[in-house]
Amino acid sequence: MEIVTKAADMLEKSSEITLASINENGYPRICVLSKTKSESIKKFWVSTGMSSTKVRHFKENPKASACFYSGGNSVTMVGKVSVTQDPAVKAEMWIDWFIEHFPGGIDDPNYCILEFETEEVTLWIDNEFITLRGEQL
Repeated sequence: MEIVTKAADMLEKSSEITLASINENGYPRICVLSKTKSESIKKFWVSTGMSSTKVRHFKENPKASACFYSGGNSVTMVGKVSVTQDPAVKAEMWIDWFIEHFPGGIDDPNYCILEFETEEVTLWIDNEFITLRGEQL
């Protein structure tokens, strides 16, 4: 599907993505994070600190929403986030400028990766609108 290909290309080129967690009072809390990798529109990965509020939120409730935008086109995703400190994943996702936030490098105990897995996506691309779920992705 051409619109999915365009959305996947947008995500691949996006360096930042907004990601919303659900706080302890049931409200969404949105943060802008640096995307490290994506797999079509099915998954993406971002880095953050284990001590962050969003990690606490995702450990309590993995439900999430993400959004990115480019040139009048937008993609809104709903899914679940998992938190990992797997050394192989951390090494794969490491970007040199992360050292500014994680002075211990890849082995910094505060450095972790969030993996977003899409369950539903709404696309608005080139004046075409569509929502896809599950195997449609």
